Amino acid sequence: HYSYLREFYEEKRNRFQSLMEATKFKPVPCHGTYFQLYSYDEISDQDDRTVAEWITKEYGVATIPPSVFYEAGSEEKYLRFCFAKSEETMEQAVERLCKI
Repeated sequence: HYSYLREFYEEKRNRFQSLMEATKFKPVPCHGTYFQLYSYDEISDQDDRTVAEWITKEYGVATIPPSVFYEAGSEEKYLRFCFAKSEETMEQAVERLCKI
């Protein structure tokens, strides 16, 4: 019963990307996952861990800093967002992110 998952998550990704167009974040192409990378280089010069923590504390939206997956960290200005959420949760999150 997993054959529908590709289409299911593709629709969620497309909806999330559509919502995120209203923010200052810029998408980075990702395929085969229910996470989407977004660049925050127009928002901050700080490292991804600092920005992820700031967004969580100040805006109530949890993100994942990709540098945690690398032993030496990363200089990229990306955050990882999970779009495997309800429509309402995605809309609320993006509404908060629009305030950045």
